[in-house]
Amino acid sequence: MSKIALRALGVAAVASLSIAGLAGCASVGGSSAITVGTTDQVVSLDPAGEYDNGSFAVVNQVYPFLLNSVQGKAEVSPDIATSASFTSPTEYTVVLKKGLKFANGHDLTASDVKFSFDRVLKIADENGPSSLLWNLASTTVKDDLTVVFTLKSANDQTFPATLSSPAGPIVDEQSFPVNKLLGDNEIAAAHPFAGQYDITSYKKNELVSFKKFDGYNGNLGLAQNSVVNLKYYTDASNLKLDVQKGNIDVAARSLSATDIQSLSSDSNLTVHQGPGGEIRYIVFNFNTQPFGAKTATPSAAKALAVRQAVANLIDRQAISDQVYKGTYTPLYSYVPTGIPGAVTPLKDLYGKDGGPDAAAAAAVLKAAGVTAPVTLNIQWTPAHYGPSSGDEYALIKSQLESSGLFKVNLQSTEWTTYSKERTADAYPAYQLGWFPDYSDADNWLTPFFLQGGFLGNHYDNAAVDTLIKAQGVETDATKRQQDIEAIQLAVAKDLSTLPLLQGSQVVVAGKSVKGVILDPSFKLRFASLTK
Repeated sequence: MSKIALRALGVAAVASLSIAGLAGCASVGGSSAITVGTTDQVVSLDPAGEYDNGSFAVVNQVYPFLLNSVQGKAEVSPDIATSASFTSPTEYTVVLKKGLKFANGHDLTASDVKFSFDRVLKIADENGPSSLLWNLASTTVKDDLTVVFTLKSANDQTFPATLSSPAGPIVDEQSFPVNKLLGDNEIAAAHPFAGQYDITSYKKNELVSFKKFDGYNGNLGLAQNSVVNLKYYTDASNLKLDVQKGNIDVAARSLSATDIQSLSSDSNLTVHQGPGGEIRYIVFNFNTQPFGAKTATPSAAKALAVRQAVANLIDRQAISDQVYKGTYTPLYSYVPTGIPGAVTPLKDLYGKDGGPDAAAAAAVLKAAGVTAPVTLNIQWTPAHYGPSSGDEYALIKSQLESSGLFKVNLQSTEWTTYSKERTADAYPAYQLGWFPDYSDADNWLTPFFLQGGFLGNHYDNAAVDTLIKAQGVETDATKRQQDIEAIQLAVAKDLSTLPLLQGSQVVVAGKSVKGVILDPSFKLRFASLTK
């Protein structure tokens, strides 16, 4: 799941700053502070409990990784490691750099590495990244600098990239409990960070202050600025206003398509666009959707017919044009266009030439014995995926109801509650978006559809599981692509989720801001920003 966006000043200094005047009013080492604004929300700063864009935006700035992608490249290379390679088909060995320390002064050793990965798997939090470690059998400390990952299946083609993903941050074993999550305030106070920044002040989903960590010793290099303040907004219109007025330097997420159009003509601002990978989609809960397994009238055949009818009625092009003005484009598969292995099975299976087909939707319901209109409850969240989400789902409701085949009830919930309730079977169908962890087709497949994946929507297809595991360890590129294509077709038939749109990265910054890099790793890092 859900995956681009974001990640300091002393506490006393921050307390004395007015929020409106953050940009440029503080300095460390002679360089002005950079202020970034976002509407994203943090769920958790604990790497075992975060697998969302808002959380990883912070996590990615402060924790060290064994491997990472340098800015401008998608490929991973050793970060705080000196080497990382397969020493046998099922063993991946990593050797750390000497003398690594966390910001709190604790040594960073192979023991911390083992602790970090064991902990993610042990806690297996419903909102955490444990699904990414499906192929990890064990982690062993060879010596203080050497750790060996033993894999369940040989020749894992994605494991190095996984080490740079939300499953990969290295935490301080002296600061974190082994079997439960640690609260954000406790984490900030412990300074268990060894990435490009330390956190010096933390007020959840209001303001985070970062300070350059001179002890970072990785492939990304030291931050080019000394202080970054990350300010959170609940209303994108205020985010737009502040970047226009110069109260913040960078608006990173999420502005409406209309706002982006408006800001692009402002001579004081630059609209930066970069490679995408973000997708938007509807998730169906197989237990609670109409005719789901735990409803009063369970029927797998009727439940599938409902999902197929929805797929036949959605008009993606209209959503793209009317709501997003082309900043998001129609998506007819699970892997976005431009990623090797992407195909378009949804265009072939549902609708008419990529557009809606009410007759086909009616026919599939009738064949399954489903009486229309079907009542469908759809949940969405108002800020996390940008200010246009309300318009997006209002149009989806209109598209479904205009056919006479559905009665749609829309409800919205703020993200922090939403992220918990969606995995507790509270929503029969609901909105999600995905910001990828790495630019391989696997990352749009394994986290979603491998049994036990982060969606928690009770989808289970053994044939899909077999294909997912097979492609992950297939060394023949042609055969691997065939498996990836087969997965997309199989899931399109099941419709565990319904892909809608794919988007690009968009960041708006003041003309004086340099170093905005939107690269194929899909990570916006603060360290290159200067003004």
